[in-house]
Amino acid sequence: MRKARIALWLPVLIAGIALAGCADSNAARSGANDAPAAAQFTKGQPLKAAFTDARAAGMKGVAENERLRLFVDESTGAIAVLNKETGETWYSNPPEQGKDPLASGVNKANLSSQLKIDYYNNFGQVNSINTFTDSVSHKQIKFEPIPSGVRVTYQFGTAVKSAADLPMMLSSERIEAMLGKLDKTGQRALKIAYKEDPDKKVYVRNDSALNGLQLDRAFKAFDDAGYTEEDLMKDMEELHFTQEKPEPRIFLASIEYALDGGSLVAKIPSSGIQYPSAYPIGNISFLSFFGAGSSKEKGAIFVPDGSGALIHFNNGKKQYPAYQQPVYGEDLTMKTTEDAKTEQAVRLPVFGIIRESGAILGIIEEGASAAAIHADISGKLNSYNYVYPSFNVMNKGEVTLQANGQERTLPRFQEQAMKTDFTVRYAFLNKEEASYQGLARYYQRYLEQHGGLPKPEEAAAGTTDTPFYLQLVGGIAKEKHVAGIPYRTIEPLTTFEQSEDIINQMKSRDISNIKLKFSGWFNGGLDHEVPDHISVDKAVGGSNGLRGFLSFTQDQRVSFFPDVAVLTANTGKGFNENANAARTLRGVPAALYPLDQALNRRDRDKPPSYVVSPRLTVPYTKSVLESLKGYQTGGISLRDLADQLNSDYRKHNQLDRTQSEKLSVQALGSISQQNLKVMADGGNAYALPFLSDITNAPMSGSRFKIEDEEIPFYQMVIRGSVDYTGSPFNLSTYTDERQYILRCLEYGAGVYFEWIHEPNDKVKDTDYNDLYAVHYKQWIDQAAEMYREVNDVLKNVRNEPITGHEKLGEGVFKTVYGNGIYVIVNYNRTDVTVDGQTVKAESYLTGGVQS
Repeated sequence: MRKARIALWLPVLIAGIALAGCADSNAARSGANDAPAAAQFTKGQPLKAAFTDARAAGMKGVAENERLRLFVDESTGAIAVLNKETGETWYSNPPEQGKDPLASGVNKANLSSQLKIDYYNNFGQVNSINTFTDSVSHKQIKFEPIPSGVRVTYQFGTAVKSAADLPMMLSSERIEAMLGKLDKTGQRALKIAYKEDPDKKVYVRNDSALNGLQLDRAFKAFDDAGYTEEDLMKDMEELHFTQEKPEPRIFLASIEYALDGGSLVAKIPSSGIQYPSAYPIGNISFLSFFGAGSSKEKGAIFVPDGSGALIHFNNGKKQYPAYQQPVYGEDLTMKTTEDAKTEQAVRLPVFGIIRESGAILGIIEEGASAAAIHADISGKLNSYNYVYPSFNVMNKGEVTLQANGQERTLPRFQEQAMKTDFTVRYAFLNKEEASYQGLARYYQRYLEQHGGLPKPEEAAAGTTDTPFYLQLVGGIAKEKHVAGIPYRTIEPLTTFEQSEDIINQMKSRDISNIKLKFSGWFNGGLDHEVPDHISVDKAVGGSNGLRGFLSFTQDQRVSFFPDVAVLTANTGKGFNENANAARTLRGVPAALYPLDQALNRRDRDKPPSYVVSPRLTVPYTKSVLESLKGYQTGGISLRDLADQLNSDYRKHNQLDRTQSEKLSVQALGSISQQNLKVMADGGNAYALPFLSDITNAPMSGSRFKIEDEEIPFYQMVIRGSVDYTGSPFNLSTYTDERQYILRCLEYGAGVYFEWIHEPNDKVKDTDYNDLYAVHYKQWIDQAAEMYREVNDVLKNVRNEPITGHEKLGEGVFKTVYGNGIYVIVNYNRTDVTVDGQTVKAESYLTGGVQS
């Protein structure tokens, strides 16, 4: 019989079942991040101050450059950055947080923390720890100089034993047997440690007496009495109790702070994140209160919701939920909602704090695809207005086991943590740049300097007319009957020949600079088979029809973009979902069921589409490029490659979102090498360098209740480098063409329609009822008038960036373009007067002189 201290805890039975049920996951996550954290942490030596500054009292200066000074507080882990030009100091934690009259308990501790970690226990329940309560309070924090900055390492939790390491109860027989093996000191310690419960005829652990020296003596008594794990098992069975004493919940994490010009670069190295295998980390919240505004300050929080939004400091919207959105939208392998979401996706990995004296722009440089942006106002949990990123380290799913007529749901975790560091650049802007316009200009320059936007000369080529975006749908799959026997065939909605007719009619109405996205042209129509090969559908004209149409578009100077989906298997035909679909954490292929428009729910009675494994992104793209070489299309439309980012949790062959992003970038790069113009839906930041055009670009925010204004931040960043448009007018939520036109002018966007040549009833009783208003004859005259009005203004600012934007009044906005021309739009149904000029209801006026 092996002798062991009771501190070598015995898991409860249900925890053992959980571990066994998810053995594949837990075995994998006991990897590089599972080293004994306590053994790796040493306190280190106090930092030597490089300088001191009265403006950062009580803090040590550790690094400086020509623009900034960096300070740390060794007692709390807080940092501060001094802008040498303005004298303004930005703090990681509010200097007056200890006096906050609203925050209490954990919310008060979070105000003093630099990191908050959410981790899971064996039952999949979330627990939280923070640097203040679980590290600083135990003096488990150390500082190390690094180039241009400092590294701060935290140990969360302690390995100190507690009363919970001792058995909850002992029988009279067990007590008597142990007393017989102990000296008087040990006997006294055991009698203090356990009190008799006469009613239950057992001895119960006396937790109130077990601390300090008495606790140590109790442990020694159990050692001297030779109490073993087998004894504990017998006592649990005999006395009908279960007890889980987990391994010490000790975690390690570091933050590296370094000055870089006018920015602070803060990084959580993945190699420094250590955690017990039984307690995987779910999320890390990072510098939650950096630059937070107090309840007495004026300012705003910038969040990247869709085109962008502002949350005013202290806006009083305490009844509404905090802002929270994942960067680059949801991972479809983790999709849990059954209803349709109407919120806009986050396309840019940025956020900001705008105060009267200056501003901070946060740019997520590493780990954006694993990030979410959070923001909240004062008056709810504390007295501050704040915005911050969190990073997903491990995802959790659930698996349901059935045995003996019983059902149990157990957690299942991804096999390995995200393969990335988490890095945020905090750029400090002076008072004159402290606006969302200033933040947008800074980020645009940042992207230009880091290759994050196409080169301007590439975007400037072509006509001076603003683009008219047109999507034509070629064919759809439709069920027909012969002699009562059903069969599926391709129903042509717009053939290549009919497309020529539409374009000729558009030309006759003076619609120019047509950028044509043609979908439903190969491999079985709109919901085509995966592009591991390309076969042009005969129903729309076949290969010869495509070649003839390409010749026509070139003669007419129409930009042609054949549309392809790479990340989604829109039909199961020809697709082996078991081999090639991405897997969920439950281990099943990630299926996407069509939406029932009437019920706004997923219809599980219809066949699903599937999320393609990211490992096929590059091979599928290569196949498409090889097939298109013979046609010389000049362009390609990507339905999902710049819009979606999904994982694959296939057992022992996992790909997380950060790896998926790299594969998407690799695929986009291969397209760029073929000198193809690339049109894409969505326009996530990592795709921007490869794009010439974006369709379905964000043209609004999600209009969450906590938000106060929506702004064209996205457009202010990309205009002049990439052409763009929103959703097709005839399929949008706009009921008034005037509102659509005004938005195009304010946001500098092209006009967009989606059409078919055949009558609308061709899609009746098909899976494409959403194409309810797309017959071109209904729209072409209206489209021509809308385009004329938009083009008359925007052709004068072709390829010009948006250099200014402001709200002049309720429903009245002014946009200034790079050459000095401006447009003032009035969304109201009444006239307004601006600077002595009248702007008609639902109209606009222009001005300015080209520079």
